[in-house]
Amino acid sequence: MCGIAGAVRLDGSSVNPRELRLMGDALAHRGPDGDGFHTDGPVGLAHRRLAIIDLSDAGRQPMFSADGQVALVYNGEVYNFRDLRREYAQRGYAFRSRTDSEVLLAGYLLDGIDFVRRCNGMFAFALWDARIRRLFLVRDRYGIKPLYTARRGSTLLFGSEVRALLAHPEGRAGLDPAAVVEYFTFQNLLGQHTLFEGVSLLDPGTIASIDPDEGARAVLHRRRYWDFDFSRPDASLTAHDAEAQTLAAFTRAVDRQMVSDVPVGSYLSGGMDSGSIAAVAARSLPRLSTFTCGFQVQGVEGVEAGYDERTAAEAMAARFGTEHFEQVIAPADLPATLPAVVRHLEDLRVGMSYPNYLAARLASKFVTVCLSGAGGDELFGGYPWRYYKVFRAGGREAFLDGYYAYWQRLVKDGDRAAFFQPGVLAATDPDGPRQAFRKMFTDNPALGYDTPEDLVGNTLWFEAKTFLHGLLIVGDRLAMAHSLEERVPFLDDDLVALAQRIPVNLKLGNFERFKAMSDDEARRFLGYVETDDGKQVLRHAMAHLIPRETIERRKQGFSAPEESWARGPNRAFVERMLLSSDTVSAEWIRPEYVREVVRRHMDGRENHRLLLWSLLSFEEWCRAFLAGAPAPGVAPEASAIASG
Repeated sequence: MCGIAGAVRLDGSSVNPRELRLMGDALAHRGPDGDGFHTDGPVGLAHRRLAIIDLSDAGRQPMFSADGQVALVYNGEVYNFRDLRREYAQRGYAFRSRTDSEVLLAGYLLDGIDFVRRCNGMFAFALWDARIRRLFLVRDRYGIKPLYTARRGSTLLFGSEVRALLAHPEGRAGLDPAAVVEYFTFQNLLGQHTLFEGVSLLDPGTIASIDPDEGARAVLHRRRYWDFDFSRPDASLTAHDAEAQTLAAFTRAVDRQMVSDVPVGSYLSGGMDSGSIAAVAARSLPRLSTFTCGFQVQGVEGVEAGYDERTAAEAMAARFGTEHFEQVIAPADLPATLPAVVRHLEDLRVGMSYPNYLAARLASKFVTVCLSGAGGDELFGGYPWRYYKVFRAGGREAFLDGYYAYWQRLVKDGDRAAFFQPGVLAATDPDGPRQAFRKMFTDNPALGYDTPEDLVGNTLWFEAKTFLHGLLIVGDRLAMAHSLEERVPFLDDDLVALAQRIPVNLKLGNFERFKAMSDDEARRFLGYVETDDGKQVLRHAMAHLIPRETIERRKQGFSAPEESWARGPNRAFVERMLLSSDTVSAEWIRPEYVREVVRRHMDGRENHRLLLWSLLSFEEWCRAFLAGAPAPGVAPEASAIASG
């Protein structure tokens, strides 16, 4: 795991090495074990190293071909690198290191850039081929590793984090009004854009390339080499075979991701996904280190009183014989960590993430690599209440309308005019979020809308590409804030391929029952949340690894009791951040709307914990990156570069 950055000059000039070093230094937390730089006329590459495999100097980057004509900077891990290495060696490549980085270099030299289709792992890399004068930017299938780009005048900038782009003298921080409207609709961003004006996130499963010799006419060409596909389930797959294959593929995935020359640990929440990972990992690593963050729930009532999972995690740690570490998160941790969380996250996504930051900080004190349970829900159907909202929709339009209505998590279409300041509304398309949502589906001809199975498959596809992608961005940024590599065994290529083949009725226990219901019966179940219904095939497969009580536990996300804390110990902090006269985000969001949201939450009439988190995060984001920047509709001026 590392950090990469670089610049491409499109005006015929050469990249300034000092500017390249500024970009690399901005990513020092991603790679504390060393740095490296390379310039070749209009192209410059920067690398910060976090040594995981082959800790010797042979693993330093940029890494070059034997003739020095091809240069690589790479962030990530390729878990099948040993198999590929054997093949490439047999085909005549002479390896000089034991790294997976050199396997990427060999693959390119032997097979061209499409060799990435064979890489089972998480990665983002930049490769400069001086022989053909072309720079390639590549991101892994699922988007586990980020890669941002921005065109600034005659320069293309790229980096693992936005801060690397902002550190360049031509970098600047401004707000993209369309992105902020989309964020406050979905609590996520669906396309390539970010909150930073002109800064894009390269899509997962994409190869991009640019020829600097084309000058001002040069464009970054993108093509997709892989996408999720739940549209072709294997109807011949029996429940028994699906469970057996899932267990085997999952075990291989965890074993593959244990490869490392530094200490490896695992998060252990007390739930099925992280518990199953720890169970397999503990077989090959005696006294595996496991990590849990619990919550201070004294005085918390209702469902949030059960958010502390330490007891369940401790029981599994004892069962697997792990060396277990815990931290209790208290209400005061939100105000204490929010500035650091937002500055590291930069690209705001999904829900409350400061617990992730604290869990990664805990793990980083003991290990350099930590296994995460992300992806199990999205692949195996862990959110049945979402699917049953729309699985009876009649046709494409009814499905899109109903599903879009569900995913308006924060500000509904009808409230947008009251929420945003006039300048934001004037600078954006009022139908923008809906069109962005629809475009994801209409651009994919493989999706069907004829059967309930089609519609559930569509939801799995959408959530893997959006909600899961947001979780992966959060996971990478907040782990790397502590120089911790976070690995995701559920996103192993073989396991993903299998999960996509498993029919919906084997994932959802009550699917056939719901299909048989009348419309009136189904409407009565629209609020349905039966937590043992989803992930059926995974539950049965994992029963061979973890206790039955864990398999049957009520589903619980990793979330603090924010509804209660905002009304109690954090009330003064929330009101100070959002209702003060010097609130920076008031240039974009109407204070009177925010005041009413806060009042209704504090009075106990409504639960706005998700919106409050996003308002707090956006306020902190504005303070960190937009100090002195003009609001939409105001003539732009040169804004200060924020290093984050």
